Amino acid sequence: MPPHPDDLDPDLLARIPLTARTVLEIGCGPGLLGAAYRQLNPRARLLGTEADPAAAAVAAERLDAVAVAKIDADPLPFDLPPGSVDCILYGEALATLADPWTVLRRHAEALSDTGTILLRVPNPAHWGIADSLLRGTLDTPPAGWFAPDRTAKQLEALGLFPYDVSPRGFGGDDAQRFFDAIAPALAQLGIDPAAYAKRAGPRQYVWRLRKHRSTRLTVAATMLAPVGGVSDVRIVQPLQAMASDPTVLSRVVRIENRGTPPGDAPRVFILHRPVLAGPSGMATLRTLLAENWVVVTEFDDHPDFFKALLADPNQLSFRGVHAVQTSTPALAEILRSRNPEIAVFPNAVRALPEPRNFAALPVLTLFFGALNREPDWPGLMPALNAVAAEAGERLRFRVVHDRAFFDALQSPFKQFTPTCDYETYQRILGGCEIGFMPLSDTDFNRAKSDLKFIEASACRVAALASPIVYGDTIVDGGTGLLFRDADELYDRLRRLVLAPELALTLGENARAYISRERMLAYQIAPRVAWYRSLWARRDELNSALNARLAEPIPGTPPEPASVGQEVRF
Repeated sequence: MPPHPDDLDPDLLARIPLTARTVLEIGCGPGLLGAAYRQLNPRARLLGTEADPAAAAVAAERLDAVAVAKIDADPLPFDLPPGSVDCILYGEALATLADPWTVLRRHAEALSDTGTILLRVPNPAHWGIADSLLRGTLDTPPAGWFAPDRTAKQLEALGLFPYDVSPRGFGGDDAQRFFDAIAPALAQLGIDPAAYAKRAGPRQYVWRLRKHRSTRLTVAATMLAPVGGVSDVRIVQPLQAMASDPTVLSRVVRIENRGTPPGDAPRVFILHRPVLAGPSGMATLRTLLAENWVVVTEFDDHPDFFKALLADPNQLSFRGVHAVQTSTPALAEILRSRNPEIAVFPNAVRALPEPRNFAALPVLTLFFGALNREPDWPGLMPALNAVAAEAGERLRFRVVHDRAFFDALQSPFKQFTPTCDYETYQRILGGCEIGFMPLSDTDFNRAKSDLKFIEASACRVAALASPIVYGDTIVDGGTGLLFRDADELYDRLRRLVLAPELALTLGENARAYISRERMLAYQIAPRVAWYRSLWARRDELNSALNARLAEPIPGTPPEPASVGQEVRF
């Protein structure tokens, strides 16, 4: 049975390409899937068809346009020219048709040459169907035309090439009890019980299809322990986002469990803030280069302030890899002397959460949660305490990680949370109205990114920030408030307390900016293009790498070459 129309299908959502400009959902129900996708890619045009007028009316409030139409409506609504749709979605809509293939062929005409079809279909061999047949309780015959082998042949006959097919819905303990009970009978019939369980376990399959085959790019990455969101923002979320492109296989791995793509398939290995020093560092590079990986260092802080990198003057974290990716132009300038092959990917937001703040005006809550800010706030604390004393219970505080900051606040209206996971951090942030972002003017801070601003803005939290770093992004008085010293901090925070509607306006303006400019979805195409360009240039990159090393690494060309470029997005 298809899911209830109010159920969100995470398997389909994760596979809608984040680069899509126009998405068409056939049988969209109340539009829940499209609404969830809009939080990931606000720029997309979302269309839906739905036979139920009541569900279509709900969907029309969530999507850009909805047509009340049957699944096999001919022609498609919306006057869609050939090649104008980047993704066509089918829940189990096609399973209700006597001839799904004719409908799919006709709809595919609207698909762009690089577009994707997502097809969720029932498994006619599902164990639950066999169980119902044996008990005589089957009400609806299975849709036999969607057996995986037959489906693959039908799709290729239509000129649609499967990139992957993912099983889903395995039934848990009930399924295992059925397989255990039927195993002796299967053995008597000469059927391998394990093979049958694999075939009959999934309730559904999700297919990803395109009109043309493309060589798949593998992007693997290591990851630091997830503290403070660094690993989430710089590694986990970008790899998840790239996985929405069916031509990309991405995963977070340990080096020892990396796996190796077959043949000469494109491959990029990202090392997250690596310390490649001494024999172990060289061994890591030898291993990856021997398997023909293009190796990229991901680094988004000033390297001169990391003792592990300074301990060994021959460390290879930058000069021993093919390229470096970072988060700001300032960092790119610093890193270029170590490796000229640089890409700048500004920190971005994966999803726009539904706002949860400003529900108790005129009460405002100020949020402070950051690593390595201990030198930045002591001179500002008297101003915070002065406003807190005037505001009383109208100004509250939520502090994450920095216990000394919390203890220095002279307010009874405060709450502390120790260093926590990123999900908890974002949940706490989303319940506040003001984000406090102090940065003193130091070499270390000038190389930082505006991550705290974009995190807060996505949650509609008004930024109260130093001009260091944040002055390059925040429009003072438009998308946040800037302060240069304690006196300006006192003035601006007091203004927010006296006019809390200003904080709401700033938060809404900043959230609109994030929606327009700073979504991770808008970086996927440039990221994938850069990785593919590195692979295409790997011979010259290998030569440049060897030129930077005193000891050439076996397996790479010995001829030195001068090569390097910076890419900004």
